[in-house]
Amino acid sequence: MAKIKYYYDTETCRYERVKTSPLEYVINALGLLFVCVIFGIFFAWAYLAIFPSPNELKLVKENEELLYHYNSMNKELKNVQNMMTALQKRDDDIYRTIFEAEPIPMEIRQAGTGGSQKFQDLLESRLEREGLIINSLNKIDVIKRQMYIQSKSFDEIVELARSKQEMLAHIPAIQPIANKELKRLASGYGMRFHPILKVRRLHAGCDFSAPLGTPIYATGDGKVVKVQKSNRGYGNQVEIDHGFGYISKYAHMSKFEVRVGQKVKRGQIIGLVGNTGLSVAPHCHYEVIYKNRKVNPVNYFFNDLTDEQYEEMVKISSQENQSLGY
Repeated sequence: MAKIKYYYDTETCRYERVKTSPLEYVINALGLLFVCVIFGIFFAWAYLAIFPSPNELKLVKENEELLYHYNSMNKELKNVQNMMTALQKRDDDIYRTIFEAEPIPMEIRQAGTGGSQKFQDLLESRLEREGLIINSLNKIDVIKRQMYIQSKSFDEIVELARSKQEMLAHIPAIQPIANKELKRLASGYGMRFHPILKVRRLHAGCDFSAPLGTPIYATGDGKVVKVQKSNRGYGNQVEIDHGFGYISKYAHMSKFEVRVGQKVKRGQIIGLVGNTGLSVAPHCHYEVIYKNRKVNPVNYFFNDLTDEQYEEMVKISSQENQSLGY
């Protein structure tokens, strides 16, 4: 039972009982309730801070598992990126080199996709770790773009492979003059002394000495694009477009056996050796032009020479002697 309280009344000199009004009971009860609520909240917060709820424990565990799987996925993405890089390098260094196709520029290979603005919905969702998700999605987008570019490259390589046989027939691959004993190569590609101009200058082809009237052969399949008579420079000359970026030139001829627009086969006679233009002796000046650049014709004598003969031909062509003409 509640204790009864008394107070001393000085007027009556007696102890009088303290009477509590209903309002005071209500105020006291509310005060006690308020204190209990405060203490209840404090103890609940302290308990939850020390002992997480089952739902919180479950969420923490799920987050840990999601982070683990995210890191595993990132490792797999890294492996895919490494494999794609290796595939691109093999494509440029092997496949496209074999079929003489230009490598795909790196800025195209990089395949940019426009950054994180593409994932504006995720940014607006204000997830706690949206950065991780956007980073992974960006990587996947780049890989998808690179795979698309690589697939297009392989389509091109397939087409090149189908036309490889035709290309091999068209590329210059033999000497323009019969030269079984390798004695007719008089001057090779490089800086040579010109017999008429008396200066050192780039000799952009090979000179094959031969008697007047010796047959000159087309070094690959193609179409005749120039048949020109002249008393200067190259003299009488023929040019054959072999396709695939290759053109062969035959100069200082005495007679033509072809006409412009005519299709020729490798080994077909296109003219005869002469001594026209800037020339000091009967010979055939032969050039190979690849993609508008004059290259060393010796590198294209692989069809009619053994390995030993090719090495000997390279040795002969590298000697810095006097050319026979232009």
